[in-house]
Amino acid sequence: MSWDELYVRTLLGGYRTLVRPVLFRMDPEHIHEWMIKVLAALPAPVRATIPVFLGKPQHAVSVAGIDFPGRVGIAAGLDKDATAARVWAPLGCGFAELGTVTAQAQPGNDKPRSFRLVSSKALINRMGFNNPGAAQVAQTLASYGMFRGTNPAPIGISIGKTKIVPVAEAIPDYLTSLRTLAPYADYIAVNVSSPNTPGLRQLQEHSQLEALIAALTAEAKTLNPTHPVPIFVKLAPDLSDAEIDAAVAVCENQGAAGIIATNTTITRENIDPADELKALETGGLSGAPLTALALAVVEKVVARTNLPVMASGGIMTPSDAQAMFDAGAQLVQIFTGFIFNGPALIAGINRLTHPAG
Repeated sequence: MSWDELYVRTLLGGYRTLVRPVLFRMDPEHIHEWMIKVLAALPAPVRATIPVFLGKPQHAVSVAGIDFPGRVGIAAGLDKDATAARVWAPLGCGFAELGTVTAQAQPGNDKPRSFRLVSSKALINRMGFNNPGAAQVAQTLASYGMFRGTNPAPIGISIGKTKIVPVAEAIPDYLTSLRTLAPYADYIAVNVSSPNTPGLRQLQEHSQLEALIAALTAEAKTLNPTHPVPIFVKLAPDLSDAEIDAAVAVCENQGAAGIIATNTTITRENIDPADELKALETGGLSGAPLTALALAVVEKVVARTNLPVMASGGIMTPSDAQAMFDAGAQLVQIFTGFIFNGPALIAGINRLTHPAG
């Protein structure tokens, strides 16, 4: 065992045995909000010290014209409001995807809406895009001095449909978010795959997705003709092969810069018997039960396109990340893996010897 492997195992072990048992005694949403507030409040000298213990992003790569100092970042949903945007790079992230943000502020779905399936190493959420709205997120990033192209690690911003906006009027809603957030985003992720906003997944259907992505890429060029913000499209893991083919074709034909595969799943496979009751909750399932499904979708997407792929879903260990790299993903995003394993997972992925497979 190398020194790096021993170090990461020690970090993981310490988090799992000392920190996680304490955190997991509390309500999942409450502790999540508390964690983000703590991270956001870390002063600059502390943020500057973190890399001494966790290391810096590794294995730099250029994707869609963006220079990423590392290949692992956080997925949308972890830092919905951009409150902790300044801490992800010091924690070792090569990028951070903030949001999902909607054009209008909204409270999200009724509570409780987040459920921890400990034995399955999974979460179920039906948050419903709770966020302060695009204008407030833009103001937060501006107050931090975080503008496109100026950050130590790229910032992606996930945008979604405001709940009260009918699906038929989704395009103007997305365009409002794009116009508001483009000055701060190194890339925009188009979330059409969350299961927690009524009608949202309809936007993955060929004609609707085609119209949406065409409008967004055209507007991105209008906003910045020489360097339009890259548009990535986030797909659900529950699509059929034919639906994946159609969605990928739309992304290629309408000028998307890349694909994010995947989001949470509405299926309930690979659940530990101890969690069967909680698994009855509605919402998107993430974590270890999604690992194999997400990998299979990444493999299918990579086989169908030359567009770069960000892998997301079920990445709980460095080995899970390596499998995604081996499948052809150029970047990986973590969410539930961070909740269950802490920043040590970022350090472990950064220390992979051959991240590109």
